[in-house]
Amino acid sequence: MKALLMLENGATFVGTGFGEEHDVLCEVVFNSAMYGYPELLTDPSYAGQGVVMTYPMIGNYGICYEDAESSKPWLSAYIVRSVSNVASNFRRDIDLNSYLKMHHVPGVQGIDTRALTRILRESGTMRGMIAYGDSINTEEMQKKIHAYQLVSDVPRVSVRGGNVYGDGSVKVALMDYGVKSNIIRCLVACGCTVKCFAWDTPFEEVMEWKPDGIMLSNGPGDPKDCGKAITELKKVYAAGVPTFAICLGHQLMALAQGFDTYKLKYGHRGINHPVKDLSTNRVYISSQNHGYVVDEKTIDPAVANVSFISMNDGSVEGINYKNGKCFSVQFHPEACGGPHDTRFLFDRFMKVMGGGKL
Repeated sequence: MKALLMLENGATFVGTGFGEEHDVLCEVVFNSAMYGYPELLTDPSYAGQGVVMTYPMIGNYGICYEDAESSKPWLSAYIVRSVSNVASNFRRDIDLNSYLKMHHVPGVQGIDTRALTRILRESGTMRGMIAYGDSINTEEMQKKIHAYQLVSDVPRVSVRGGNVYGDGSVKVALMDYGVKSNIIRCLVACGCTVKCFAWDTPFEEVMEWKPDGIMLSNGPGDPKDCGKAITELKKVYAAGVPTFAICLGHQLMALAQGFDTYKLKYGHRGINHPVKDLSTNRVYISSQNHGYVVDEKTIDPAVANVSFISMNDGSVEGINYKNGKCFSVQFHPEACGGPHDTRFLFDRFMKVMGGGKL
């Protein structure tokens, strides 16, 4: 079926539908990864977004449930140049088209994703709409796009509260803002028992479990929309509980300490982003998926210092806090599918909790 993608600036792209073909409003963003689409589809951080893939062919190795970062895809729409009709992989459980249909996710293929990505790079991420059919009312689409408001999806994706994983000797309370499964896998592999708590769980309730440390997960959207979480994280820091924060969790802890965040023009989304460790000057390749960053100018040097920066735009990619118990990164050291350059940060967390190997 004919599919039409319209951006809020009026740009339109005509393609063909796949997945479940139903009209959808979303924030349109792009990802530069050449592989790892099953992990991307199931990453809760993409909730509410229509994801454009810059790599031209998607779906050639199907979907393997074992690789999923959650129980279902969370993105609002999938936008690609070409969907492979053949899923060639001995591990595959289902092909991409069938998987999206099963989970009611709309897709569009056959559009010029290079031209679309250039628009997003030059104008920034923007709201958009995908409509299907032979007679599409573009005036109505434009009205719906401009009336569409982005909201926090954290309450919707925080679904693991109460779940316990692993049986290790070190207890980690994981604050679920939309956690990826591989964060849990990495902690379990380090010898942890991991218990998930809903995004707005009071600090006092978390501490009743007597954790050795707290992990703050990734998640979608503007961190300033998570006021309840920020309030509780002030208590976490004040209590001196060993804390490791990733992505949205990194931003929330910064806000809890009075620092500020701002929205990037088009975000960092891909698996080839270089970051520099300021303590060693060593550069690592990282997986990233965020639209917001901590504003370096607002970081109080008496409270914290920047530990990693982006080699692409110089933005903050990590923070070390002066209490010696808390550190955070904007990128994803747990990245499933790779790169694995910064997995050592989980060992560092173990050491801070007193159970590390380093």
